[in-house]
Amino acid sequence: MAKSLISADSHVTEHPDCYVTRVDRRYRDRAPHLVFDPKMGDTIVMEGIRPLVLSLASAAGEAPEELLTKRGEEARFERLPKGGWETEARLKAQDRDGVSAEILYPTVGMEVCNLADVPLKKACMDAYNLWVAEFAASAPERLFALGMTPMRDVDESIDDLRTMKRLGMVGVMLPGWPALSDHDYDHEVFDPFWEACVDLDLPPSFHILTAGDGASLGAQRGHKLNSFMAVIRANQDIMGMMVLGGVFERNPRLRVVCVEADAGWVPHYLHRIDHGYEYHRHWMRARPLERMPSEYFLEHIYLTFQDDAPALRYRDDLNLHRLLWANDYPHPDSTWPISRPLLYEHTRGFTEAERDAVVHDNTAALYRLPL
Repeated sequence: MAKSLISADSHVTEHPDCYVTRVDRRYRDRAPHLVFDPKMGDTIVMEGIRPLVLSLASAAGEAPEELLTKRGEEARFERLPKGGWETEARLKAQDRDGVSAEILYPTVGMEVCNLADVPLKKACMDAYNLWVAEFAASAPERLFALGMTPMRDVDESIDDLRTMKRLGMVGVMLPGWPALSDHDYDHEVFDPFWEACVDLDLPPSFHILTAGDGASLGAQRGHKLNSFMAVIRANQDIMGMMVLGGVFERNPRLRVVCVEADAGWVPHYLHRIDHGYEYHRHWMRARPLERMPSEYFLEHIYLTFQDDAPALRYRDDLNLHRLLWANDYPHPDSTWPISRPLLYEHTRGFTEAERDAVVHDNTAALYRLPL
């Protein structure tokens, strides 16, 4: 690799006091908190959502057959890998994987997006923003945080963006469903928010598992493993909705990030969305677009991936400058600590410029990183 790796999607594992010590005191008794389970060890519990098992959230590098082998006392918070919340351990983990910088997403915060109580959700997101800003500030040249906002009110969320900018954040992660229940993200009411994202250089992201999808809410069909396949579908729905809803036509400077849903599916998806627009938009009364849907997708949507060999193999059918490599540390799906040899294998045949774009340049440019 000619350039160092930047992970466009890594995670913190929030310290157990992240929410309870920073949340509005009215919600302190309801905030995500640590509960010991005799079988699973320490878990994070929040309303209406299955407990989050901390040993699994910190399982990067473990062999697949050994996931969740840490149980009971062995899975106490203080005995787990500390890279999710402790700066020194995090930087050592980066060095081991050959990573020079990371864009930070939450772990508990992903499930906070699924809380039913919107005021509680807002309070927890505010608490998270304070904690992750502190964490990123401990290594400002290597840790770059994204904030969260529930999108229950456009003006409020624009104010949240200004706060994120003041706290040094580089983007915003949005819940899969806006809390503004009367409208979805393709509605024109959100256009001032998209304009603010552009003006403040805070690209919005949509991460898997933040739209009530997946096993955490018991929303899978068939075996639990099928939920692994289902998680990308919610992101596909969001991207298609924004394209066909004219969001990018009305906001030509807007760029959004589709996170941890991979990219190998995109060539067929582009064919499918163009086919649907050409053949069915009239009787289905779809809004007319100035360009084909695939053109908006390729220009306006960034895609993060981890070990998605098909996406790299068929890169000519994608926009190479919208592909963002990520290692997903410290989650169990992470490529840590073998990211470099894996990337080397998957990018055989790439030019040096193509490889640099995917592993470094695209992310640095999107988030305006000083790297």
